[in-house]
Amino acid sequence: MPLPRVGAGLAASQLPCPLSSLPPAPPATTSLPSSHTQPLLSLLPQAMAATEFLIRVLLGTIWYPQKVGDELDEATRERMQQRAQLLSLEMSRLLQELEQSRQEPNSQEPSSVAWGALLFAALQQWQFRAITGVLVLLFGLWWWLSRRSREQDGSSDEESSSSDREQVEEAQEEEEGNDDADDLGRFFEEHIQWPVQDLATECQLVKDLMDNLVLVFQMLLSNSLMPVLQAAIGVGSTFEGWSPREKDITYRLLVPLKPPRGHAFHLELCTDEEMPVRCFCIRVELVCTCMTEQLAGEMLCLLHHPEEELRRNQDPSLLDTLCTGSYLDVQKTARWLHLLVKGAWVVLPQSSRCHLMMLPPSRSCKFQVTKDYSKKHTIEMMFGVQQGDSDIFLSSQSTEAIFTPSTIWSESYAVAEMKFFRHIARQVPRDSFHLRCLQLCARAMVGTGFSTYTLKTAVMHLLTTIPLSGWRRRDFLLRLQDIMRYLRCCLEEKCLDHFFFGNENMPQEIVLPPALQAAEPPNLFQHLAQDPAAHAEALHDFYELRDRLTRLLIYGN
Repeated sequence: MPLPRVGAGLAASQLPCPLSSLPPAPPATTSLPSSHTQPLLSLLPQAMAATEFLIRVLLGTIWYPQKVGDELDEATRERMQQRAQLLSLEMSRLLQELEQSRQEPNSQEPSSVAWGALLFAALQQWQFRAITGVLVLLFGLWWWLSRRSREQDGSSDEESSSSDREQVEEAQEEEEGNDDADDLGRFFEEHIQWPVQDLATECQLVKDLMDNLVLVFQMLLSNSLMPVLQAAIGVGSTFEGWSPREKDITYRLLVPLKPPRGHAFHLELCTDEEMPVRCFCIRVELVCTCMTEQLAGEMLCLLHHPEEELRRNQDPSLLDTLCTGSYLDVQKTARWLHLLVKGAWVVLPQSSRCHLMMLPPSRSCKFQVTKDYSKKHTIEMMFGVQQGDSDIFLSSQSTEAIFTPSTIWSESYAVAEMKFFRHIARQVPRDSFHLRCLQLCARAMVGTGFSTYTLKTAVMHLLTTIPLSGWRRRDFLLRLQDIMRYLRCCLEEKCLDHFFFGNENMPQEIVLPPALQAAEPPNLFQHLAQDPAAHAEALHDFYELRDRLTRLLIYGN
């Protein structure tokens, strides 16, 4: 039976009882004269009380062990041994008298003395075994305490000879500490007012809507020379499960674009060093389809047929509609998708119970869907071109530059980031708090000069360096401390490496272009190294972030 913690109460029913040491019960047909048994039966409660007292003393000694001197322990041990010998001799004498009374002739029932001896012998046997067990335990406890006392006196020898015992004690202390830490983590989980949201359900509703939209787009554009739209991919904090907002959530989806027939996309890296991320231009080139034209008999080759014939018999090419010069234009593509969503909405099953409101297009297509005139979903449909077969896209999303030309496409890692968090979700323990840490820090960052992408990059680095078993609820405060310490260190050194460049800890399921795998990681804090005023402001924002996070932990909101 495991012992309760120190200070825990113990009911009488929980006391350990040596049932195996009890003598077998007398046969059901045996009956004792009441005049003979009454005095002896009256002793039973006293004997049981004495035994219970000894057991309680034993448990108290185990829970609250006290150091005793060697001389006192030796005297106590000798008295115990003498008492055990006297009890043994007394029981042997009584059993001998009982045997003699049985051998007397013409005795039809045992005398009162015999019955008393029998009951007393049984009682003494039970008490003897119980007391003997208690004495053995006390003797073992005394031996253990005396050994421990000698080991504590020679503390220098203890370090080399008792390593196993220390490891057991440390394991027990660590287990108790984990219980306390888990209680603390549970307290913060219930104390902090987290955003009320069901991201998984809402994201699935938005994804279903976008899947229906893309199917309609593909049907409408099947015989056109416009870009071919692929299935939408949910990206960003909402689809990753850590959105810091409770209301006005924006659901971002990336729609990959494929070149239409007779066209090809060529990606050209820009050399503008002022851009915070790598940027590209997408050059659109016409390709020969003469062989396909002969086989299908329907399509004219855009490269070799006269312009008059093409203008008369075929739709305008992509170069004539969505390009500026020879390059695919982001803003023209966004306006085209804006019109496409408005035209396709009427045939969607959701149109009967939802209201659509289009928002002004810029470098993406935004719209709001309101269900039953109450619940509103803001959807941002970005679009991009995939780099080979990798998870890296050239996206229409805005850059941090003051002005971005409409033919510039920024390199987006949103799909790779989504796959990274999906990979982590399959590896972490069930009560992992890595998303809660990210959500709380992002919530505290709102209104400061820090971007959530900076925070996400820092957390992704920590998720690949700290074992995933260390992100459980009980480690909540430790991981928050690690995140803030990592951010401060990066600010002081003015260096935060991009996560997807030259990272040896990248999960294998994330497919990166070979150039990214071997490249030196860009410094996301490069602007701080070049501008002392910006660096001082960033440090000020960090201390403000730390204070906000402290208030969130204390007050819960």
